Amino acid sequence: MSYSIFQSGRSRRNGTFHNLESGIEEQIEALRDELAELTRLVGKSSRHQSEKIRSQAGAGYEELLGRSEDLLRELQHGYERGTTEMRETVRKHPLATIGAAAAFGLAIAFLARR
Repeated sequence: MSYSIFQSGRSRRNGTFHNLESGIEEQIEALRDELAELTRLVGKSSRHQSEKIRSQAGAGYEELLGRSEDLLRELQHGYERGTTEMRETVRKHPLATIGAAAAFGLAIAFLARR
């Protein structure tokens, strides 16, 4: 008789454990689904962010390229003006130019000796 009492108690516990196990499995499956959805959303968000950053970087590159071209033009114009002014100065004052070049050469020679 005691065997049947334990048997019925075990069957109730096994049924309870089975229900508990089924509930846990369902929760695990629900968590897996939620995790998959979250992973999909994070992937979508990161793709969106990378596209946004790529777009901003492209715009910044174009702006930098435009600025560098403007700066290069300004430097070229400045170089051309300096060259023109130097030629005019040499034409107007040839003796002073020769003297300045000689003084500069002597200074370099003096510094090179040391």
